[in-house]
Order: sequence, then C-alpha cells, then structure tokens
Amino acid sequence: MIRAMRLLQSWGGVWTSIASFIFMWDRIRRYCPPELIRASDKWTQRIRSFLYPYIQISISEFMSNNLRPHDAYAAVEAYLSVHLAKEAKRLRAETVNGGSKLVLSMDEHERVTDEFCGAKIQWISGKLVQRESKYLLELERKYYKLMFHKKYRDMVTDIYLEQVIKVGKEIQMRNRKRKRYTNNGHSKTTWSHIVFEHPATFGSLAMEAEKKQEIMDDLLLFRDSKDFYARIGKAWKRGYLLYGPPGTGKSTMIAAMANLLDYDVYDLELTSVRDNIELRRLLAETLSKSIIVIEDIDCSLDLTGQRKKKEKTAKTNKEVPRKDTQESGSRVTLSGLLNFIDGLWSACSGERIIVFTTNYVDKLDPALTRRGRMDKHIELSYCSFDGFKVLAKNYLSLDTHPLFESIEILMTETKIIPADVAENLMPNSLREDAEKCLVKLVEALKQAKQLMIKKDEESALSEAADGLQDSIDKI
Repeated sequence: MIRAMRLLQSWGGVWTSIASFIFMWDRIRRYCPPELIRASDKWTQRIRSFLYPYIQISISEFMSNNLRPHDAYAAVEAYLSVHLAKEAKRLRAETVNGGSKLVLSMDEHERVTDEFCGAKIQWISGKLVQRESKYLLELERKYYKLMFHKKYRDMVTDIYLEQVIKVGKEIQMRNRKRKRYTNNGHSKTTWSHIVFEHPATFGSLAMEAEKKQEIMDDLLLFRDSKDFYARIGKAWKRGYLLYGPPGTGKSTMIAAMANLLDYDVYDLELTSVRDNIELRRLLAETLSKSIIVIEDIDCSLDLTGQRKKKEKTAKTNKEVPRKDTQESGSRVTLSGLLNFIDGLWSACSGERIIVFTTNYVDKLDPALTRRGRMDKHIELSYCSFDGFKVLAKNYLSLDTHPLFESIEILMTETKIIPADVAENLMPNSLREDAEKCLVKLVEALKQAKQLMIKKDEESALSEAADGLQDSIDKI
C-alpha cells in the first residue's frame, strides 16, 4: 500500500513537471522574437530526426482532394493481401471471381512488416472519418502507411514501391471482378458498387447478325484507339444513344457491351444528384475502362427536349413558366449535363463510354444527341425473324422447325417486341416442350395482328369522320 502511494506521488510529480514545462514553453514562444522561434524549430526538427530516424509515407484511398480513387492504394492492398496478410492478426475477408475464391487482407489499424534487400519496412492500415459539411453523412477514407529507416529512403522510393505497385496490379488483374456502380445507394453523394455478373453477350442478343457485328467492331475499335485519340487531340471517350420501344433490349445491350469490353458499369441516377458540382465530382470519381449509363434520359429530369419552353393556357393565352414536375430537389441543368458528356471535365479519365437510353428519342434536346456527344445512334426496334431465331436457339435449342415459316410470315405482318417473344418461348412447366412454346408464339402473333388490324380500322374511321366533319363545317 505504501509503495502504491509513493508511486502515485512520483507520477503526480512527473505530470506536474510536464504541465509546467508546457506552460513555460508556450510563454517563451509567445514573447520571443520570430527569428529565435524559427531557429529553435529548426534545431528541434534536427534533434527529432536524429532521435527518430524513420520516414513515413501515406497512400490514401482517394487522391485529388478526394475526387478520384488512388490507383496505388488498390495495388498496395492487393500486394499486402498476398504477401503479408499471413502475418496480420486481424484480417478482412472478401470473395473474388464470383465468390469462388476467398481473399484475406489487413483489417483497420493492423501492422505487418516486409523485408526488402535487408531493409525492414512496416505497413500500417488506417482509416479517417471526414465530414464534408454539417449536412452530409460522414465519409470514411482508408489509407496505408509505410515506415522505414531514412538510410533506405532511395531504395524504398525508387525500387521497392515500384515493385509493390507492379506486383499488386498483376494480382488485381488475376482477381479482377467487374463491378456495377450506382449513386442511388445508402449514400447518394458517392458511388457504391456490387459485383456485375450479368450473363448477356452479343451472341444472345435478339438482333440481326450484321447489325451486331457492326456494333461489336465499333466497340473493339474504340478500345484499341488510345493512340488515335491522342493524335487527333480528343478525349478517349465515345457516346452511344440506344433508343426504341420498351422491351427491345436496351439494358441487355449495355450488359453485352460491358462483357465484351470487360468494362465496369456506372449507373448514374440524375434525380439523386443535387447539382452540377456534385455531378462533376461523381464523374471525376469514375475510373477508366468503364461505361457510364443514364437510362431513360427523357424521364430523368425536366431538362431534355425543352430548354425554356413556356406553356400557354387555353383561356387567357398568357405565357406561364413550365412547372417542374420533379420532386427530387435536383438542380442539375442541361449545360451541366452537356459539360459532363464532353466538356473539360469529361477528359479527367480516358477509355470511357457514355450511354443514354430512351424510349422516345424525339423528346430529347438536339444538343444531347448531336454527333460528337452521342457518336453512335443505335435503334433497338421490334423483333425481326433473325432476332427470333437467336431467341429460339437460346430458349429452345432449336435451329429450325416446321413452324418457323409461319412465324416468319406473321412477323412481317405485325410488330412484337423481343421481350414478348422471349416470354412466349419460355416453358411454363417441365411438360411444355419446344413445339408448344412455338404454338404459343404463333397465337400471340395472330392476336397482335388482329389488334393491329382493329387499330388501323378505328384510325381509318376516325380520319373519315374528321374529314366528313370538315366538309360539313365548310358547307
């Protein structure tokens, strides 16, 4: 007991001395001349460097003021997960290659030691929690820090780090998972992602073979044209406009494009973007080798098709401002969207494809669809007989059948979307064979034909009635 009391008294004296020293040092720095303070700091730094001869280098998850993910961070994470994760006591497990392989990496605030040419290099994982403003959610920014003796500075910075990045990128390529990003998740101010595992390919698309080959050639040419874009002085990007009735396979086309090129997909929901500044920030956070998608662009915001169009009331014939029907609170403008597509901010990262989809291309503002912004316009229309044969092969494993001739004739006489064709070809039970599915499709085509004839007759009667009414009015 007496020993404990003496120990507490001795520690109390130590803390009193430290507090007194801090107080006196603050007074000295406050009243001493600035020249003396600078000289003191200089010598203090030298003494600290002599007593603590270690250098620290931080590699953050994001760079450029948190706008873009740091490529080196991902490479370091991959390197540590393979070479040093066995030494860590706290690990984080993730799956790669569609869940077939489990990869372990360092958990937060864990330390491991690497050896390189006789030098011991310590790696530390950490995390910073930042708040952009009092109105936003807290954002987590992870980092890795390496520590080493200053005598190894040149070797670590010139050789070791270069090797870590190289090996890490090789590991990334082996474990790469294609991802689908969205800004419509838990935090709408940044991207969240899931593994992209859509099975669509150009071979499974219900489309004419020549048209598919044309699109594939265009995509592959873009992927291999880095030097060409640099030579002509244009950002390495390309715009695609996919348009056509609902159910014609626009979303499936995007998945096939991603699978062909091995690109990630960024699904941008404009109604979740507050303003043009946030739109630019989201764009800056996208990586190369990606497809940026805005689906149903004509429905996203009240900024397409009409810039400042006014509505006139039938009674007063007075112009009233068009009422914004959107309730999202987004203040993204047409000019902000155009700058997103091909302005200066669009060149912040190369090898990207921008895709717009719409069911009603006539509603779009011409500024959005002109060449140079949407470089290739692809119409996805009603199902053709060539498209049907692809679906028959996919769903029923059929290359030919006696009913094919009837289906071809009916398809030239009516219109049916690929989604309806696929629905009829899908067996409803194990007892339903390929022929029954084809019979279902024939019946659906006949019903569509009768409906189209009925609509044409009603339209003709309506036109005749209008013509008769015009004649009566003239009399």
